[in-house]
Amino acid sequence: MGEESASFAGQVEVFDRPGGWHFVAVPEDLTRRFGQLADRGLIAVDAQVGSRTWPTSLLPMGDGTHFLALPAAVRRAEHLQLGDQVEVAIVPRQRAT
Repeated sequence: MGEESASFAGQVEVFDRPGGWHFVAVPEDLTRRFGQLADRGLIAVDAQVGSRTWPTSLLPMGDGTHFLALPAAVRRAEHLQLGDQVEVAIVPRQRAT
């Protein structure tokens, strides 16, 4: 995905509330690595899971770490379910203004 790209593996989790988002926690070292790019806590990236790539942001968890929300379309296309291990690639990008 490019020179500034990073990849990590994580488990598909879901926020414990009705309608909670499915997500993958971003490792702390990547949060630190890309943290200077944050705008109001959001780190704009292009994310790739399997064959799916989409523009998104790493979102703050509120404890200094970030997570990547997994849209339903990506989960369906890649046959991902709660608890699955997933490989994620990210490339930082400029936020649209």
